[in-house]
Amino acid sequence: MSDKINIEVVYALPDEQILLKRSVPAGTTVAEAIQASGVLDKHPEIDLANNKLGIFGKLTKADAVVRDKDRIEIYRPLIADPKEVRRKRAEEGKVMKKSGGAAAEV
Repeated sequence: MSDKINIEVVYALPDEQILLKRSVPAGTTVAEAIQASGVLDKHPEIDLANNKLGIFGKLTKADAVVRDKDRIEIYRPLIADPKEVRRKRAEEGKVMKKSGGAAAEV
């Protein structure tokens, strides 16, 4: 058995998706794998203390140990709060229904 494992580090920007494949020693943490990937050199806006991290879509901590074939994801902060967007859309829908077109005659 090898003491190296294969991982992927992904980071998505609005206009670009970065996927970096690396081999790291077994026992490497999420933070160490991200450091080893080189993504922090290319994207200094990533702050491991603030950006949320995940493995295959499930939130994880920077000190979690990665396993072979894990895909480590670095999440960007949301631009808009999804709850607020839905609330505004619902309010707009109510206004539109009140002033909607003529009802069909029976």
